[in-house]
Amino acid sequence: MTTSTTELAAWPHLHTPGHEDAPMLLMLHGTGSNERDIASLASALDPDAGVLAPRGRVQEHGMLRWFRRHAEGVFDVDDVIHRSRELAGFIDAARDHYGLGDRKMVAVGFSNGANIALATAMLHPEVLDRVIAFSGMYPLGERTGPAALPGSHILALNGDADPMAPEASVTKLMGELNRQGATVEQVLRPGGHRIGSNDLNAARNWLTRNG
Repeated sequence: MTTSTTELAAWPHLHTPGHEDAPMLLMLHGTGSNERDIASLASALDPDAGVLAPRGRVQEHGMLRWFRRHAEGVFDVDDVIHRSRELAGFIDAARDHYGLGDRKMVAVGFSNGANIALATAMLHPEVLDRVIAFSGMYPLGERTGPAALPGSHILALNGDADPMAPEASVTKLMGELNRQGATVEQVLRPGGHRIGSNDLNAARNWLTRNG
């Protein structure tokens, strides 16, 4: 993958270095949000962590997204694959530009941001192998992830009454991640499409063990 400064400059993003011994949190916003909104969540998870928060480069009726969709919950899987490749390239470019070396990178995404994080981890585990997915779902439609994921660690946090991340898709996500050998933890809480205080507590605890 290209890791040039030119490629990195094509991505509007925020970067704060944090403590060198803490992980770098790749903060991925949801539909209609932006990198500044999601970056503010990082300090609630680990105040020492570095922050890398890119902006989704797809627009839907003026709202920022990470990939195209045909309808609510019906993703353009070819675009998911394409955009996950682009995000993997951004991560490589950021590692090079900011001198991150082998520092741990943990993607933290909400909704559409969780979905692109999961897709990138499933398709490019050599680039991203740790994900905290708030209100995410299976991102690859009827396809399966091609990679083996024995070194990947995924935390999935979902509401049991979330119409935007339905139970069937979340169940498929868990099944595919387990089939591919990832270490997966799931937190299922009452409620819908949001990040609750219990979600944050679970994410902080997971990050302490896996970040």
